[in-house]
Amino acid sequence: MSAARKRVAVVGVGTMGSQAAWRLAARGAEVVAYDRFAPGHDRSAAGGETRIFRSAHFEDSRYVPLLKHADVLWEQLQQETGRELRRLTGCLLMGSTEHQQMTTVLRSIAEHGLDHEVLDAEAMAKRFPQYRLEDGDAAVLDRRAGFIRPELTVQTAARRAEQLGARIERYTPVREITPAGGGVEVRTDAASERFDAVVVTVGPWVNDLLPDLPWEVDIRRLISAWYVPTTDAWFGEERPAFIRTTPTHCYGLPSPDGVSVKLGLSRALHKPAGDPNALDRTVQPEELDIFTEQIRRHLPDLHPDPTRLAVYMEGYTESSRPLIGPLPGADNVVLLAGFSGHGFKLSPAFGDIAADLALEGTSSQPVDFVSTVGRTTA
Repeated sequence: MSAARKRVAVVGVGTMGSQAAWRLAARGAEVVAYDRFAPGHDRSAAGGETRIFRSAHFEDSRYVPLLKHADVLWEQLQQETGRELRRLTGCLLMGSTEHQQMTTVLRSIAEHGLDHEVLDAEAMAKRFPQYRLEDGDAAVLDRRAGFIRPELTVQTAARRAEQLGARIERYTPVREITPAGGGVEVRTDAASERFDAVVVTVGPWVNDLLPDLPWEVDIRRLISAWYVPTTDAWFGEERPAFIRTTPTHCYGLPSPDGVSVKLGLSRALHKPAGDPNALDRTVQPEELDIFTEQIRRHLPDLHPDPTRLAVYMEGYTESSRPLIGPLPGADNVVLLAGFSGHGFKLSPAFGDIAADLALEGTSSQPVDFVSTVGRTTA
């Protein structure tokens, strides 16, 4: 059967599913996408007004070719839709020179010839006085970086998929996915449909939908907090996002409206989410202590009391590498899960790879290190 005639279901129309639906529809597949809410909702990970895009990678330099592929597709989606989904403002990467992630990011920059600038303490004090470096810290400005608008991106990619012929079933949770006679059956409360292939991108609901998944995906509850600056430094001519690796891994983005700065923390500081259908969205005062300490130590120009709080969920694997590829024993069920907080910037590339796998069974992109094929641990 040709790719143009293949019927493909996308289960979950969020960060990854909206991109997969766009890429599948663009390649002529007959696409039906299902979501328990609607594209752009705030019940999972694709929220919080902004997410970071960057070219350099802390965790593994093998992501850089995928980031370059995503970079091209970000531009393509913006051109096709006329919406500003991403703005390149740069990203400051800061931390101890002895920390493994700073070593990895410098290696990835050198290996791939990425556009960057290394800043000493004097340059930082002059250009970015809102940050405080510690003795032994390095600061690198990733120039091909900035912020993404997550809610707008999900809605825009989903709408583009619909313009290209996809059908999106909103407020329609999928209850079961079953291989059936060379195809796959997708069952909802209302009906069942048969497809040639299914792409599963359900985020924190992956363990509910696929209870026999051979890999563990740890669902965590994360907090985003917005703080108002007490000086104008955060909204000067340069407004980069930032990531600090040590002593506490955190990140931040100046808000596009020029009013506040969004802060977030890393996996180790997130609590288990529990039932994804009953997420505790109330932030207790003691949960803000670590944010307050980060402000006191490294971001003293931010007022220590937040003006806004939001709670989301993300799925993490033991290795922090996502699970991308077919389910064991079901080559026509393509899984995308466990992005461990690093998925949004790569989402167009992963959506394109999902389309490759659903339509052709293979991809030319270098995904062996995140593939489910032959993988024994998460």
